[in-house]
Amino acid sequence: MQSTPFAITWVQLSSGLTFSLPPALVAVAFGAFGITGVGGDEIMYYNYWCIEKGYAAHVGPRDDSPAWAARAKGWIQVMYLDAFCAMLVYTTVTAAFYLLGAALLHQNGTVPEGYAMIETLSRLFTETLGPWAKALFLVGAFFTLYSTFFTATASWARIFGDAFGQLGWVQFDTAVAQKRVIGLLSWIFPLVWCVLFLFIQLPVLMVILGGIATSVLLLVVLWAALVFRYRELPPALAPSRAYNVFFWLSIMAILGVSVYGVWQIFR
Repeated sequence: MQSTPFAITWVQLSSGLTFSLPPALVAVAFGAFGITGVGGDEIMYYNYWCIEKGYAAHVGPRDDSPAWAARAKGWIQVMYLDAFCAMLVYTTVTAAFYLLGAALLHQNGTVPEGYAMIETLSRLFTETLGPWAKALFLVGAFFTLYSTFFTATASWARIFGDAFGQLGWVQFDTAVAQKRVIGLLSWIFPLVWCVLFLFIQLPVLMVILGGIATSVLLLVVLWAALVFRYRELPPALAPSRAYNVFFWLSIMAILGVSVYGVWQIFR
């Protein structure tokens, strides 16, 4: 991109890092905050995969023995590695994709809407690499969207099945019941998403609204993290001082964004 007329300057980058957010864009910023990186819903999903796909199973039932504590600490270290690698990937990819969109789409006033969304997004690559990149983009878009669709369906089916079970709406306390509910919801959610898109046809608005909901959900996750850290955590698994420092920095950052957004709206 830097070799095209859409090249980004250091002045533009520095201006984007200033705290000057127009009130009209607060909703967009909140939506972006909710979906950038690992959102609140994905943090909730992660627990199900940890339980279902190995981490918790390898640790075994809690018996507070030294061996159990050692296994738990070992798998917690694996989770730290998961989080760190995810942070590197989503920070790099999100920043790159944002810069492409800001330079190519925003400057031209192009908004990826309706059925032309994929065609519009392909310009991020065809106008920087050339027309030949469109085929490569379409292949990548298919796998990206399919993997997102597949993972979201599996995750939503588990988290909502669990929630409905807690509310007493469905039976979700046995492996057979869980499999049945997850299977049913795995059909319902894609159908609901398809109907919503066919009627609304505003993917950008839908993404922003979903991001705002995820931002609110992140506050719930924050509260749950505090409860688990200071009320539920076994003493043998207490984290290091450095972890506590970064934990509270994360809390202050999330609350800071929330307070800033509310202040921008009502000032």
